[in-house]
This record gives sequence, structure tokens and C-alpha cells, in this order.
Amino acid sequence: MQNNKLILKNCPNYYKIINFEYFDDDFVSEKLIEVYENYIFNIAVDDLEELNKASRLDSILAKYIDDYLFRKEMKNELVKLTVKRNDNVFLAIVNYILNFFEKYEEDATRKIYISRWI
Repeated sequence: MQNNKLILKNCPNYYKIINFEYFDDDFVSEKLIEVYENYIFNIAVDDLEELNKASRLDSILAKYIDDYLFRKEMKNELVKLTVKRNDNVFLAIVNYILNFFEKYEEDATRKIYISRWI
């Protein structure tokens, strides 16, 4: 019980993420939320590196919910993900998401979006 409180303290967007209402045919969002829940509650809370990784994943999925363009890009990238047979699937997906977010942030800082007012 104490571990769950520590995890939720480091993942402030937990309820926002699990209560996200996605479309019925949006299997990517459904699986991402499932991976998120399984990952954060199966980490070793005494390992700071895993706790930081869970916190970063929490903030990335919060951005996924809030930002439509980011959600679209992530869905397109996750389709390309391949996992080897011997690898841990959840860990492979989480690492892929973290790496994708770093690349996305680099590209997003270089692009300037100019909205058009009508």
C-alpha cells in the first residue's frame, strides 16, 4: 500500500490518464494506458532510475492526452515498433516511448507553428 502511494506521488497525472475517454476503435490509446498501468505498478520503488522513468512516462502520456498533434505522431510511430521475442514487452514499449519523446521534443523546438486567423 505504501508503495502505491509513493508511485502515485511521482505520477501526478495517473487519474487523468486512466480516465481518458478514447474512441471505441482507438486500440493504441487503450493499449498505451494498459502498458502505463502495468509498468508503473510493477517497478521497484526503491530504484530511483525506474521511479524517474515512470514519472517521465506519466508526463509524456499526459501530453499525449492533451496534445492532439503529439497523439497523432505517437500513434504513427508506435505502429512501427517491433519487439523481439525474448524482450520484456512493457519495458520495450516504455523505452520506445521515452526515446520517441526526446526526438519529438528536439523536432518540436525547431518548428514554429503559425496559426491562421480567419
